[in-house]
Amino acid sequence: MMLGGVSYGVFSLLTVQAATALMQRPRYGGKIANNRLVLLFYIAITFALGTIGYAANARYTEMIWIDFRDAPGGPLALIESAMDYRINVMALSTYYIMGWCMQALLLHRCFVIWDRARSVMIPMIALYIAMLAVSILILIQASTDAEFFKINTLLLYLCMEVGFTLIYTILVTNRLLVMRRRMKHAVAQYDSSTYDAIVLMLIESAMLYSVFCVILIVSIASRSNGVSTLFYMSITNVQGIAQLLIIIRVARGRAITHEWSTRVTAAPAAPTSIAFSRTISNTTDGANMERTSPEQDGVQLYSVQSAKAAEAEVCMT
Repeated sequence: MMLGGVSYGVFSLLTVQAATALMQRPRYGGKIANNRLVLLFYIAITFALGTIGYAANARYTEMIWIDFRDAPGGPLALIESAMDYRINVMALSTYYIMGWCMQALLLHRCFVIWDRARSVMIPMIALYIAMLAVSILILIQASTDAEFFKINTLLLYLCMEVGFTLIYTILVTNRLLVMRRRMKHAVAQYDSSTYDAIVLMLIESAMLYSVFCVILIVSIASRSNGVSTLFYMSITNVQGIAQLLIIIRVARGRAITHEWSTRVTAAPAAPTSIAFSRTISNTTDGANMERTSPEQDGVQLYSVQSAKAAEAEVCMT
């Protein structure tokens, strides 16, 4: 419960920071304002679900160690039969619904970065629907008095979550690196540090959540219920922390929009040739004579306006 309390505290703090940032004026213009209400609604829903789940777990912990301490079998028996109490089924349901919302946000980001390419949308949506089906099956099995950590589909769901996170990270990271390479090709001295920071942030957030999932998978497979309980109560909050870190960057106005993804991933801009004619004026005895030289000065210019504007947008939506 201690680890769950720490993770919930960090999650609550980041929720307040994200909501505060979203209610302020975007730093680089008003494009984020269109999604501000949606992101605020998302933050409110996930925070409410996380709070309900944490409160239910805290209440059941109180029941284990205070109210029913002298029950047959002691606290250990109550932990093993946790799903016999509706309060735990409610907590589990809120955590799964919270996870569905977070995974849906990952899908949205992936589709924006990939400009809604069907080759990416179809497999990712199929995996998301499969995860929904497996999680609903787990809830049904858990509500039928089955011991939670002995449910076989639980391991399948956790493995699918790890796979979903890794696939999302690989897809988005690869897309951003391609964007960076094309921008460098279009603009000779383009500063790609923003892309590097975003890629690093994606990898770090995915690594944090994946490590928790892997530890939980190993503990469940080895029947270590103590370690499983310790990490399972925190895993959804850890996923929420990773999401909020990105939302805070979005609230500052540095986001890749659908239009920006379409513009940058198009073919690199070719150099534009601008020709200037040379006019020479001669004055002789009051008569003005002008002639235009056939010579032309060719100037090679790159279109950097989009690059400069985009540099202020680069982040994750």
